[in-house]
Amino acid sequence: MKEGISRKNFIKTAAIGLAALPIGNMVLGDERKISKPLISPAADGKISLNIFSKHLQWLNYTDMANQAAKMGFEGVDLTVRKGGHVLPERVNEDLPKALSAVKQAGLSINAITTDIVDADDKLTHDVLKAASAAGIKNYRMGWYSYDKKLSPLQNVDQLKKRFAALAKVNERYQIHGDYEHHTGRFGNSMWDLYEAIKDLSPQWIGCQLDIHHATIDGAMSWPINLDLIKDYVKSTTIKDFYWKKTDKGWDIANAPLGHGMVEFKKYFAQLKSFNFKGPIIMHYEYPLGGADQGAAKLTLPKEQVLASMQADVDTLKGWLKETGLM
Repeated sequence: MKEGISRKNFIKTAAIGLAALPIGNMVLGDERKISKPLISPAADGKISLNIFSKHLQWLNYTDMANQAAKMGFEGVDLTVRKGGHVLPERVNEDLPKALSAVKQAGLSINAITTDIVDADDKLTHDVLKAASAAGIKNYRMGWYSYDKKLSPLQNVDQLKKRFAALAKVNERYQIHGDYEHHTGRFGNSMWDLYEAIKDLSPQWIGCQLDIHHATIDGAMSWPINLDLIKDYVKSTTIKDFYWKKTDKGWDIANAPLGHGMVEFKKYFAQLKSFNFKGPIIMHYEYPLGGADQGAAKLTLPKEQVLASMQADVDTLKGWLKETGLM
């Protein structure tokens, strides 16, 4: 995305805080039986404030966890996908290492983000088995694309089967699968996602509500769409944007919190009205020296990047307190 606002306008002095939430011991099980670990309070059906680890992928597990704690997060949404902090094919070796680092920092892994789209894929079972054994209760699925040869409703019918198959796998491993509705993907209008999952149990499969994309695809209609799918919303991502006029037409410009057009206070009030419980996950998608793209190396001074991140955390905490959501 093009940068529409100078970064220097968004740098604030970082306020250092520490959120300490203990997490239980990880117990590994086999495919037939998943041992029940001790779950941290934030990971067990409670609202928690988390950072998407994609934006700290320039740090190792220990430094990532310590930095998240310093910024005042309660937990981490860990990337367990291609190019992520944990590679799916190494989940058994590396997820325990990441979990240990996060635990040592006093935080929890309250969600993971994956590429999972197929119930029959071996890596689906490897990742979910390891996550469940670690006490992780939520994972974000990969995305589906519309088949342009089929009508919208035919796409819904096709994908119902895939969601249903994954719901069964999720139940087996006692973990909830969240599908993020995303601009340009299946589910971007939210009604189509609802039609695909409405006959499934929200205990095992549902929606990661992204108010950024909900506003892009339905600036005035998102409250109705949210009301439609509310029973399935088990996590939410936070990021801001505004429309920018360019030589090629209108484009999306991602921005720090409060510098865009997303109606966060209205959104949080609606989440509170239906007793939302789940991870709140901070995303940073405005230009941020590569941290916005999950880069392994920054092109801006880390102090500048971290100050921008801290400013968004402070803004979000203020809104959550004002609206009474947290």
